[in-house]
Amino acid sequence: MNIKIVEKSFDPWGEIQSFQNSSPEMRGKYGATSIFVGTMRDFNDGDEVKGMMLEHYSGMTEKKLADIITAAMQKWSIIDVLVVHRIGDVFPDDAIVLVAVWSSHRGDAFDTSRYIMEALKSTVPFWKKELLVSNNERWVDKNTDGYKV
Repeated sequence: MNIKIVEKSFDPWGEIQSFQNSSPEMRGKYGATSIFVGTMRDFNDGDEVKGMMLEHYSGMTEKKLADIITAAMQKWSIIDVLVVHRIGDVFPDDAIVLVAVWSSHRGDAFDTSRYIMEALKSTVPFWKKELLVSNNERWVDKNTDGYKV
């Protein structure tokens, strides 16, 4: 398991390749990799958004993510997991979050990826403040669509 909280933009595909290259023990073991990349869009709740500030609770964020991944690894047959999440100033088209799951079979990889992402969105201490095109700012209240983890 690898969890990274980063303040600068990141390349999700480079992160995946780097992680796989640095994990020789995974070679030949996985038959499926499920990847979710969340990016910032330029609209929300009917308004145009030009930027966002992402904050987190350092230490608690990483612990909560580790707990979620550990729970997922106990529920499904998973070889490894990588989670990368942005903080700081984010702009449209920037990658915000990467969840990558390696497993022997696709079902476990898909299910684990969805579980981690939904639990992250609904329980991990991240806060978003949007900067609208109108130059107004607002905190995002609803961080998930209500999917039950």
